[in-house]
Amino acid sequence: MDDAPGRKPWEAFHPDGVIIFSDILTPLPAFGVPFDIEEVRGPVIQSPIRSEEGLKALHHIDLEKLQFVGDSLKILRKEVGEHAAVLGFVGAPWTIATYIVEGGTTRTYTTIKSMFHTAPHVLRTLLSHLTQAIADYIIYQVESGAHCIQIFDSWGGQLPPHMWEQWSEPYIREIVSLVRTKCPETPIVLYINGNGGFLERMKGTGVDVIGLDWTVDMADGRKRLGNDISVQGNVDPACLFSPLPALTDEIQRVVKCAGSRGHILNLGHGVLVGTPEEGVAHFFEVAKSMKYDNSSENHAFEESKLVV
Repeated sequence: MDDAPGRKPWEAFHPDGVIIFSDILTPLPAFGVPFDIEEVRGPVIQSPIRSEEGLKALHHIDLEKLQFVGDSLKILRKEVGEHAAVLGFVGAPWTIATYIVEGGTTRTYTTIKSMFHTAPHVLRTLLSHLTQAIADYIIYQVESGAHCIQIFDSWGGQLPPHMWEQWSEPYIREIVSLVRTKCPETPIVLYINGNGGFLERMKGTGVDVIGLDWTVDMADGRKRLGNDISVQGNVDPACLFSPLPALTDEIQRVVKCAGSRGHILNLGHGVLVGTPEEGVAHFFEVAKSMKYDNSSENHAFEESKLVV
């Protein structure tokens, strides 16, 4: 998406928050789960963990194997200085467990869901191990320069809400608790893809910010969550393909619906492949013009922890 050879997104758009693009599976080899990336299949784990025997491969996370992540955060923090917030990036235990149990990506989640009934002790042990490893990884990222952490429970929306309460929420809540003891001032954002049925439950994890995907109406999301927690999102990424006036209208609508405080303007998910750079640039231009327009009712940024 760079408009000149070697030009970084930070240099092109100067956003208020930056994040190193990373895969949520990056830390797996550091605690005993090697994987490969195949061109068609994506991530492939040759030895899925589905039994007590498989659990023996797990060990405490070796942060030295993730030094490249820490180094990257330090470099990024130095480059942006005080002009932008640096965000860390992790997957939630449930989401990471789906890959480890299924052996890669899946559309059905049948193997891991069957473990609810056939091997719940194995799944709980796996999730507990992931919880500690992810918490340690978050703390490492903060110590390396991350101002804020985003937890992606990307496949949490594949669970019925009552099952998410049992198999995902407690582990996210534990991560938040563990991180708070070491990094009490670090804001934590939680995002679930397809989170319309989870909003109130997500609030119970103790995070500072809840990310909304574009299928949730921002006004409805704010009403359901209340004003005592910040929200992030949630412009439909496809809008960046639209004529610029239409994109402007949608950005303004989302900001207005989010209310007058505690809103991080962002897309409702990542930038889509093929998105025109003109649309991305316009997104930032509109956001920055609203940020500094104190006369406008659309001043949702003024009380935000971060603006992305």
